[in-house]
Amino acid sequence: MKRLFLFAMAFVAQHSMAQQKLSQDKAAIKNMCGCHEVTFEYTETFPADSTYKPKGYKKITDAVEYITVAAEGDKRIVLQHLLIAEGDVIKHWTEDWQYENQTLLAFDKDNTWKKVQLPAAQVKGQWTQKVFGVDDEPRYEGSATWVHADGRHYWEAASDAPLPRREYTTRNDYNVLHRINHHEITATGSVHEQDNKKVVRADGKDKVIVQEKGVNTYDRTDESKCAAAKAWWEQHKQFWALVRKYWDQLYAANTFVTLQKKVNNEPLYKAMNALEKKAFDKALTGAALEKEIAATLQQFAANKDMGLK
Repeated sequence: MKRLFLFAMAFVAQHSMAQQKLSQDKAAIKNMCGCHEVTFEYTETFPADSTYKPKGYKKITDAVEYITVAAEGDKRIVLQHLLIAEGDVIKHWTEDWQYENQTLLAFDKDNTWKKVQLPAAQVKGQWTQKVFGVDDEPRYEGSATWVHADGRHYWEAASDAPLPRREYTTRNDYNVLHRINHHEITATGSVHEQDNKKVVRADGKDKVIVQEKGVNTYDRTDESKCAAAKAWWEQHKQFWALVRKYWDQLYAANTFVTLQKKVNNEPLYKAMNALEKKAFDKALTGAALEKEIAATLQQFAANKDMGLK
């Protein structure tokens, strides 16, 4: 009887600690929200051989980024980034954090992602950060444990990704960016560090051409600087919730997803901009809007059966 009592007490204590850790994790993720002055810095470091000449240092400043919770559940927190540059509000990337998630969409190459199923034991206590682009199209996903120790709060995971927006319009000498993403809460906001490898993937083999260091710094600033972004999001968030709904259907229905870069000589962002404008102007609403969103995603996905309805 005593042994059973001690076992029950240990179980309760363990459950309590797990709940406390889960609360810490959620607080760290949501701590990345708010209005920030942002700086993006990148430099190529170690080339694979002497024939490659690393590109120079790049630094982007004078921008403000607003991060808000777009959706939240017991084991899921979706963060939306909105970039404010030269007075314009731009829907930036999306972070979908999921607790003990076993299903990842792993980037392969050439605009193709494959569904990967992880064992429950491997993801116990971990959070998957699913990163999506400006149209909520897939980018990359990684799973790891949030660490709270020595006064630090950070998360770090490796994943493969397509070329970043800052490069895919200017170069094609590699087709996979192997990323190690490190997110850490700081006294003034947060920092997103990257240790990347630029990879040529072909015939089942990877060849690294150069490594890269990236540091994206988010420093909290006066919330009034994000007033335009807050107003924009209130007006547009329902549209993007619908878009995420149909992307989720697409992911659930397929073991792989391949996206076409253009349809009728038009990239996805232009098609989605047109739909968003129609929704904002009330020219397209309700079931008709949902049908158009599903049809647009169906066009850009190379899969024949998308499962969209």
